Amino acid sequence: MKKQAVRFDDTGLTCLIELLRGEGYEVIGPRKSGPAVRLARIESAADLTPGIDSETSPGRYRMAGAPDARIFGAGPAAESPKRYLHAPEARLAVAERENGAFRIIRDTPAAPKTALFGIRPCDVAGIARLDRVLLRDRYKDPDYEARREQTFIVAANCVRSSETCFCASMETGPRAASGFDIALTESVNGRREYLAEAGSTKGAAMLAQIKAEPAAADFVKASHAQCEAASAQQTRSVDYRRARKVILRNFEHRRWDAVGKRCLACGNCTMSCPTCFCVNTKDSSSPDLSHAERRRLWDSCFTQAFSYIHGGSVRTSTKSRYRQWLSHKLAHWQDQFGETGCVGCGRCITWCPAGIDITEEFAALDSSSQS
Repeated sequence: MKKQAVRFDDTGLTCLIELLRGEGYEVIGPRKSGPAVRLARIESAADLTPGIDSETSPGRYRMAGAPDARIFGAGPAAESPKRYLHAPEARLAVAERENGAFRIIRDTPAAPKTALFGIRPCDVAGIARLDRVLLRDRYKDPDYEARREQTFIVAANCVRSSETCFCASMETGPRAASGFDIALTESVNGRREYLAEAGSTKGAAMLAQIKAEPAAADFVKASHAQCEAASAQQTRSVDYRRARKVILRNFEHRRWDAVGKRCLACGNCTMSCPTCFCVNTKDSSSPDLSHAERRRLWDSCFTQAFSYIHGGSVRTSTKSRYRQWLSHKLAHWQDQFGETGCVGCGRCITWCPAGIDITEEFAALDSSSQS
């Protein structure tokens, strides 16, 4: 479809949130929550905090004052929107005992209508990765499918990059190319204004209700130029096209030993990642055995029990688990799904308590491949 582009100010932004809430969506967007910008419920545009930036580096996150009054000036929120689509915990089935026999009840509760508002292009790309894995693979995930069908996505293009961002090298940002219903690009020149581009028929219908003026070509060009400037800011990168070859050639590289000694196997990288989808199942029953449940919970390949089979765990060392994670993200995911499992959001760098940097680890392996 030809992208519809309009221009509006804070009044139009308020109208957009009100329209979404009027259609029954719970609006989830970036707002200040304690010491971080997190995704949380948005009641009105007043909940979106202007003038905040985020300072990130390996193992470090701090909120800071921004050089302007942008609402979407900070980098990626502390958590990705994954939890609203691929829930941290979901009940899969219930069993009830009746007249001496068990009756299995498949549990598929109605999914809430959710508007993911102001999420970053890297997170939009992360949702597309989850769609590929959980919707377009051999078996669909019914819980994810139900939630995804009820989701409206409003992306906020990045006009400046955080230190740990490397989305430009992964071709997932700073400007969203697809996967959204509406994409916003914020400009500050005396007052806040927004370029709003429709990416779906739902998005176009929503923008039509705002009755905003069409965006002139020079405003569109200037807005997109801000995203190009944000791309030029990034100093970290991964050559994802060469990643598979680099990693497969260096399976026994000494770098794995070095990073294995630093890694705490805490799983922060997998929990904060917008694309990690690994889960475990847990069965429980009532004391009288009349009621039983099966629940699905997020899991991490960094736990020793994750690879447990009869006789013990396959990956007993932290080194082997870190190697599995990075190799899957950048190499084996391409074998499975035709693309990488990394979108360059940088959260695994920011939230690693040991300050391990995936781009640095890849660069070390890549330099050995070229020598």
